[in-house]
Amino acid sequence: MSIEGRPELKRAVGLTGVVTFGAGTAIGVSIFTVLQPTAQIAGAGLLAAIGVAALPMLLFAVAYAYLGSAVPVSGASYEWPSRFLHPAAGFLIAWLRIVSNVGALTLLAQVFVGYVGMLMPMPLKPAMAVLLTLVFGLNYLGVSIAAKVQALMMGLLLVVLAVFVATGAPHVSLARIGDPLHVGPMAILTAVPLMISLFLGIESAVEIGEEVRDAPRTIPLGIGLAIALTALVYGAVAFTALGLAGPASLAGSKAPLLDAAKVSLGAVAAPLVVGAAAVSIFKSMNASALTFSRSLFAMGRSGALPRPLGVVHPKFGTPHRAVLLGYAFAMSGLLLPPSLIFLLLAVNVPTMLKYGACSIAATRVAATRPDLHARSTLNLSPGKVQAFGWLGAACALLVILFGLGADARPYLLVGGWLVVGVAYWLVRRPAAEARA
Repeated sequence: MSIEGRPELKRAVGLTGVVTFGAGTAIGVSIFTVLQPTAQIAGAGLLAAIGVAALPMLLFAVAYAYLGSAVPVSGASYEWPSRFLHPAAGFLIAWLRIVSNVGALTLLAQVFVGYVGMLMPMPLKPAMAVLLTLVFGLNYLGVSIAAKVQALMMGLLLVVLAVFVATGAPHVSLARIGDPLHVGPMAILTAVPLMISLFLGIESAVEIGEEVRDAPRTIPLGIGLAIALTALVYGAVAFTALGLAGPASLAGSKAPLLDAAKVSLGAVAAPLVVGAAAVSIFKSMNASALTFSRSLFAMGRSGALPRPLGVVHPKFGTPHRAVLLGYAFAMSGLLLPPSLIFLLLAVNVPTMLKYGACSIAATRVAATRPDLHARSTLNLSPGKVQAFGWLGAACALLVILFGLGADARPYLLVGGWLVVGVAYWLVRRPAAEARA
């Protein structure tokens, strides 16, 4: 047990694990899927949308690195708003993240089966179910195993993407790309809520803060390295894909990166890109399942959800009951619509709310908790932290609003789940307080 009387998680993740969990979550399914819907909306403007999408992610990263070094805790995106804003804020953010995580895992599983099905046809829903079972089984056994698998798959993916860029660069045509600003600012801004999915997950390591060795130093450094690696990889891959295929071809493709790779690699493209997609997507599912279960674990440990979810397995050192509940939720995602835009927004809207809440939590710590501020390894004054935090919260709200122009249905799903969460909170909270 910890000194606070809470279950003690194993500190098994080092700097490499922090970087690969962050960059490994971000550099995943999005590069294989987001080029098609964003090319439909913005054409060559998707390059500009990448740049715009990176700006709020930098602000969010500052808030997460600040809090991650000052208050490292597992289930951080639940714990921080709960402690520094209000328990209801933390609960509702974590509650909405159930939708986000289910949408992400559904999207990942669907795209995995779609890509692998190009080489080996398989039934969509049964194959997705098997894949989800494998991923959650891995996370049930231990975070150190998941981290090692993540590092291996990350290395393989980077090799394949490097081959794609290196072989495609001589065939890139600037004329084929066109003017990224020709479509106008509104088309670019409408694509940002989809394009921002390229960067989601760079802060993943904060969700396992109690399982990171030397967290105050490792988490900020790991987030910084993950951002740099993610920006470098995505910039090179997106530019090469546009230069090989052009925006119109990407907009009409079911496998945009594969069609772009065929220009320079020919017959070799299919096994190479499909293999990379399989590795990338499984890697992202691994990280998503891990952070999902830790959020449920944190809610159970605090009593916001049933307390048995806060139990740690005596042998594996994992929140095994939270892993099983996450698995059950993930399986329900097989019932969601298969639209990529729908699933991306179902993921991104709750995620933006999470980023906004944690950014505001950072401002509260900087303003009212000098003891915690002093623990942070970032050399930022309280005033600068507050400025970054409020700018991050404003950007999160703007990203949410811009997404309405792409598809309103995910907003209805998120809103409905929010109503259920508010009702649950109002009923369960008084009962929990009475038992305490």
